[in-house]
Amino acid sequence: MKFLLLAGESSGDLHGANLLKNLKKLFPESNFYCFGGNKMESEGGILLLHYREMAFMGFYEVLKNLRKILKNLEFCKNWIVENKPDVIVYIDFPGFNMRIAKFAKEKGFKNIYYISPQIWAWKEGRVHQIKRDIDLMITILPFEKAFYEKYGYKVEYVGHPLLDAIDMGCTENIPEKSTEFDIALLPGSRQQEIENILPVMIEFALKNPNLKFALAAAPSIEKSFYEKYILGVENVKVIEGKTYDVIRYSRAAIVASGTATLETALLNTPLVVVYKGNKLSYLIAKKLVRVKYISLVNLILDRKAVPELIQDELNTANLDIEIKKLLEDNSAIKAQKNAFAELRKKLGGKGASERTALCINNFLKNEAITQ
Repeated sequence: MKFLLLAGESSGDLHGANLLKNLKKLFPESNFYCFGGNKMESEGGILLLHYREMAFMGFYEVLKNLRKILKNLEFCKNWIVENKPDVIVYIDFPGFNMRIAKFAKEKGFKNIYYISPQIWAWKEGRVHQIKRDIDLMITILPFEKAFYEKYGYKVEYVGHPLLDAIDMGCTENIPEKSTEFDIALLPGSRQQEIENILPVMIEFALKNPNLKFALAAAPSIEKSFYEKYILGVENVKVIEGKTYDVIRYSRAAIVASGTATLETALLNTPLVVVYKGNKLSYLIAKKLVRVKYISLVNLILDRKAVPELIQDELNTANLDIEIKKLLEDNSAIKAQKNAFAELRKKLGGKGASERTALCINNFLKNEAITQ
């Protein structure tokens, strides 16, 4: 059997790798081709395109890189037609994946979507496109099943795959004295968002020379890219390939909105969520996005469990207020950690990747029976 897995950013590469590991157990004689990254490739995926050639965030950034995006879409479509995969598994990344799914459905290919597009946040009308083009939707957030049921569309809920990726046992009993850094800095995984967010983080570090900062480098970004920002900044250290360790061994974290906010919470480190984008992209998004919060932590808990500093609110004065609480206010620290325990319960136990592989296996078996 021939699988094509499509992921377009670092989190998709992580979850795609864990899924691939489980699919190989069920389909040992199959070939797995992928758009993804090093993690998927290390699990035996045949890498067709790296996500660093695909990950563009924001309306302005997409327009600026439109030629490259169109070229990637055309390459993917041509590969599907020429190689005829038995099933295509789409992993998040809806701007690219939903276009490919429409094309593939029209050509008669089987479409499975893992990690639903966040259509509950904006463009809710896309649910009709999903019902038309996706043969099986597998969701990871607890409220998504009820959302789809409103539209008469049955989905499979498997829990969140981050619980597979994170060794929860290592986060529970770390003595306070083992903390190596004061603040973990996670400015995002895409170059565009890092360029907007990291300068504010570095300015904050310069104003707090008594604190030690660990800057977790994204796997798709060269270390040299970060070093130009920290030239002469003695209390910031760039660390590659150890993001979870950076988070675990820091007293608090400043984290760009995205999957990393959930990772930080599951690793039990108090955090401040930040976001700053291109001004035009932000103004457009503000008019279209309907959710109350930008962080997955707050969205899943349906309350403001962690602070969010968005756009102009992201400045050193506000960071100083929020970080001081997380370093000195025991009640603020305890409140976040209690919220993180609640979050873990809501997300269910480990095994999302295994359950997803079983869902795909059952789907393909049923398809074979009905044909």
